Amino acid sequence: MNLIKPKKLQKGDTIGLLSVSGDIRNTKNIENAAKYFQSLGYKTVISDTTYRKFRYHAGSDKERVKNLEEFFQDDKIDAIVCTRGGYGIIRILEKINYDIIKNHPKILCGYSDITALLLYIYKKTGMVCFHGAMANGDFGDEKISKFTEKSFFETLSCSETLNFKANGKVFNKGNASGVLWGGNLATIASMVGLDFIPDEKFILFLEDVNEPAYKIDRMFTQLFNVEKFRENIGGLALGVFSDLEKKNFVDDMFKEYAKTLQIPCCEGFLISHEEDKFTLPIGVNCEFSADKKIIETTECTFVN
Repeated sequence: MNLIKPKKLQKGDTIGLLSVSGDIRNTKNIENAAKYFQSLGYKTVISDTTYRKFRYHAGSDKERVKNLEEFFQDDKIDAIVCTRGGYGIIRILEKINYDIIKNHPKILCGYSDITALLLYIYKKTGMVCFHGAMANGDFGDEKISKFTEKSFFETLSCSETLNFKANGKVFNKGNASGVLWGGNLATIASMVGLDFIPDEKFILFLEDVNEPAYKIDRMFTQLFNVEKFRENIGGLALGVFSDLEKKNFVDDMFKEYAKTLQIPCCEGFLISHEEDKFTLPIGVNCEFSADKKIIETTECTFVN
């Protein structure tokens, strides 16, 4: 794939806070996040959809697509940070004009339901996207995680390669290389039926929240049943599965699949719905070592 890299984040840039998924129940949080970024020397723009509600979405499908395309088309906006996840991205994936995004590459960051948007943009355009902190839950409260803050700005402004270290169990030893790719398991499973899986080898990272062990098993099995997924997965880097009962069942399941696929696998990466989280680039080449419990990118994330 011909990789498209955005420009890195710099002081004085304008950050667009985009509501493109679930509705915003407390818009004050988004305004607080805007003030937070302004206090650090950035300018901000808040999307119209932040103040709109349609069922459980931040505006109708048409309104959310319109705001998304406008934010990419507006060259005064240098980076886009999504406000929250929730549910709604899967409804608009096929309605977006991806040529607009391809012709106006810029940072796009989010997680949870936003996973679907990140992965589909990468597949459709080859643009590097970012799985990481969002306005509502991470920068809209008085208490901001220092870890999350540090990873967010390091990843989005780094001119060098990056590394992400885990602290957990090794399920299958080994090393692998490929493009860094992944996100929220439930969201990824919901995309089965679309052409979204990379055509090249990828290192899959996963996280989820409030999902019982049997559902995690079912969702990963659903992915495993896709031939391209089985052929192209090169490694499995597991983040945090929050509020999980019977973790030993899930551990056994991932260990079983890693050995079946003959890929390295370890857990313990701070990729999560929790306060502390990494911001990772999707689409860049990386090396993954389950033995050393580390992901290291092998190229710069941004255009020179």
